[in-house]
Amino acid sequence: MTVLAVYESVYGNTHRIAETIGRGLTEAGVPAEVRSTAEAQRQPPGPGDVLVVGAPTHGHGLSREDFREQAVRDASRHHLDVDGSATGPGVREWLAALDAEGGRATAFDTRIKGPAMLTGRASQKIARALEEPRYELVAAPESFLVTTGNDLVPGEEERARRWGRDLAAVL
Repeated sequence: MTVLAVYESVYGNTHRIAETIGRGLTEAGVPAEVRSTAEAQRQPPGPGDVLVVGAPTHGHGLSREDFREQAVRDASRHHLDVDGSATGPGVREWLAALDAEGGRATAFDTRIKGPAMLTGRASQKIARALEEPRYELVAAPESFLVTTGNDLVPGEEERARRWGRDLAAVL
């Protein structure tokens, strides 16, 4: 069994969280690979792989291609770096094309710090999309917080590492 952490990231926070979750899983003795959606499209999950799928929260849910393109164009104006995976497919598109027989999975997102009813949670949408192709959720969807300046809130990387270790215990 391998855990495959698949992420979409525009400014790098979701990528960092995916890497940190993968590190937590590995530290707990569960093999983990971290792939962008483009990489996961080229190397799809295999039978028995456990999926951990994450995306940034945009417009209360998952981003769309036009939103990602606009975010990349706006990056220099806001003095933000663009993640190398930003031009690949989003999680929404990757999940729609996922041809899987099912298995086990969970979801995470990054979102602005604030009440979820105001910010939305992409992880909820990811979890619902995973359940549709017959995935069993092994953990509740999780959110990791960013500031309005687009930095991870202090302590979120350590919390992601713990979440990865806790996920390993469930698996």
